[in-house]
Formats: sequence, structure tokens, C-alpha cells
Amino acid sequence: MDLYQRLGIKRDASEAEVKKAYRSLAKQLHPDRNQDNPKAGERFNQVTQAYDILSDKDKRARYDRGELDEEGNPKFGGFGGGSGGGFGGGGGRPRSAPDGFPGGFDEAATADLSDLFEGLFSGSRRGNAGGGFGNRARPPQKGGDIAYRLKVPFLDAAILSPQRVTLAGGKTIDVKLPNGVEEGSKIRLAGQGQPGPGGKGDAIIAIEIAAHPHFTREGKDIRLSLPISLKEAVLGAKIKAPTPEGAVMLTVPKGASSGKVLRLKGRGFTDKTGKRGDLLVTLAIDIPADDTALEEFAKQWDGGGNPRAPLGV
Repeated sequence: MDLYQRLGIKRDASEAEVKKAYRSLAKQLHPDRNQDNPKAGERFNQVTQAYDILSDKDKRARYDRGELDEEGNPKFGGFGGGSGGGFGGGGGRPRSAPDGFPGGFDEAATADLSDLFEGLFSGSRRGNAGGGFGNRARPPQKGGDIAYRLKVPFLDAAILSPQRVTLAGGKTIDVKLPNGVEEGSKIRLAGQGQPGPGGKGDAIIAIEIAAHPHFTREGKDIRLSLPISLKEAVLGAKIKAPTPEGAVMLTVPKGASSGKVLRLKGRGFTDKTGKRGDLLVTLAIDIPADDTALEEFAKQWDGGGNPRAPLGV
């Protein structure tokens, strides 16, 4: 079954159609909703792997050209099926759609390359002379990898807080986020994939970082717009400011204007070398509405000159 059939879409499906199909299937098949159905976990992994390739423009183009297989691995040149002679696809073992797959998935045969190479090397294992492949047996193949997507809260990503993940088999583990984690980063968990003759494959976790209502990321720095009162701006003050680790005291200098940026060192994201960026706090003066005392003061005040003079107006 090719990747388009796994998602139940046509080969010319748009990016939006790919995403919509994946979300619908992932919601139906997620292991948390199918704890009594182990086959659902396998199907969930298949559609997630299909989405990881088809949602990436470069990978999708390479897959459509026949350069990548259904697991996203480069194909060996010269061993493909087709009518050009050589090693044809007729010797492969067709694989069928798993029982109970959602509607829109037609059964399709695809060449099983493990069988093809099994035939190429089988002569040397039986001790036949010739063949040119030597006498070394092909090592047992590991099981397939399992793909996951993990949405990490913004602040957890900033401080590298471990994330709890439930694997397809129901096992729950705590995953440590690596230095330099960002949108699209992948974490490999060895031996947490599907079983095989040569041992288990791996779990591949793709990271998605959730947006935050107040903080935004800029490289390894974090930006925050922080409201302050007119009195705090005019006279200066010590105020609380939020950071990924919690609130800290921040000194607002006397006569601060809106747009002034204060830097809190070491409160940003961690880069790949382990060095943390900064938290850049932009002050924003908040003027209260309908403040009679402030209005009376402004009427008597000369305004402090023209702040737009540097702009020539």
C-alpha cells in the first residue's frame, strides 16, 4: 500500500487535503483511544509515517519520483520493478491492507525488497559456489521504526522539561528534550519500535512546539511585551515580570518610554552548545481611560515638548 492509499487520498492531493486526511485518521487510530486494539497502533504508525513524508515538499517529490520508499529511506538503484528487465517486481511478496483499515484504502501490492535480497544472498548461505557475493550471510533485519508527533508546551521547550510519552504498545516513558530543540526536531528512542528478527526498531518522535499567548521565540531569544503604568514609567519602579522559570523582579528605569527593551540574560532557549539565549522585555506604557486626576494634570502640563521633532514633523 503506497503512502497516498494509507491516507485515503489521491496522488494530486493538496497540502491541506493531506493534513486534513491525517488529522482525521490520527484521531480515529490514536493508541490512547484504542488501548484494547493493538492493530490500531500499527495503523496509526503507518498513517503518521505517510504524513511525515507527504507533508514535506522535498520528501514528497522524491517519493513521487521513486527515490524514497514508504519508510522514507533512499531506494537502491538498479533493483526496482518494471518492464526494463533485470530484477523485476514479480518476485516480491505483495502486502495487503490491514484488516479493518478505514474506508478509502484499497488493497495494493508492493514489492517486498527484503524477499528480493533474500533471494540474492541465499546461494552464499547454502554454500553454493560462485555468485560473487561472498560467504557472509545477510544480518537479520531489525523491526520497523514507529513515528510519533509530540506537541511540547512553549515554556517546557524553553527550559527543556522532560515530556511524558505513551508509546503504541501502551508503555509510558519520560523523554528528555535535547539542547537546540525546535519545531521539527526529531528524537530517536532506540529499541522502542516494532519487533523484528534482528531486534526491535526505534521510535522516532517529531517535535512540535506550541504557541504561547505572551511569549514569542526569536532564534534562541524570547520576546515579551510587558505593560507598565504611566507612574512606573515616569518615576521608575521595581515590578514583577514573567519568565519561563517563573516571575522575577525587573527594574524599570526612571523616565522609561514605550518600546524600551530590557534584557534578562539566560532566560531564553538553549542552543545546541548548551548556551541559553535571553528574554527581551519590551515596555508598553498603559494609559488608563477616564482617569480624572490624570486628565487634569495633562491640561496643566506643557507636554514636555514635541517628541516627533526628530522625524521632522
